Amino acid sequence: MSPGMELYSINAIIILSSDDGSRIYSKYYTPPHMAPVAGVPSTTTSQNPYPDKTAQTRFEKALLAKTAKQNGDILLFDNRVVLYKMESDVAIYVVGSTEENEVLLYNVLLALRDSLHLLFKQSVDKRTIIENYDLVALLVDELVDDGIILETDPTIVVQRCSKAPTQDVVNLRGIDPFSEQGVNNLAQLGKAKITDWLRQGL
Repeated sequence: MSPGMELYSINAIIILSSDDGSRIYSKYYTPPHMAPVAGVPSTTTSQNPYPDKTAQTRFEKALLAKTAKQNGDILLFDNRVVLYKMESDVAIYVVGSTEENEVLLYNVLLALRDSLHLLFKQSVDKRTIIENYDLVALLVDELVDDGIILETDPTIVVQRCSKAPTQDVVNLRGIDPFSEQGVNNLAQLGKAKITDWLRQGL
């Protein structure tokens, strides 16, 4: 496969506190079927340079120390291409191999950042991410699965992982479902849902 065309594009997605460098969220990916390299023993360490929490924490601390002094959003670090954005008191990272397409990785980073903004409808900060950790984990899983990029449109990602809208339920309360108004409301709700599904391509 030619460089920049790997199926397993993402090595890690990391969100750190820019204040103290503590981990808020991280997910590391190892391709399930890596081709053996001549002269390199086939071990989990050679496939995944960060096999345990100690190695990951060391990498994350060094990464934050390096990017805290930078103004750009791309960096070659520890033989990895790192794309990053600083948001309020958090640092968001997308890590890929040196052979990966930087534009593709950058699109994943922007999709992650924009999805977080759409999902929380406010500034993306440490407290919001911790309080909504389940939604953040779901959002990342909608973007990337096992290192494979699934979706980079933030609107679609947020639609797939946001909570069900409560206004539709509220509008139907207190109405007899068998009355004409109740049937009309159910028909409109069904039409809206079908339109959403068609727009998402489901």
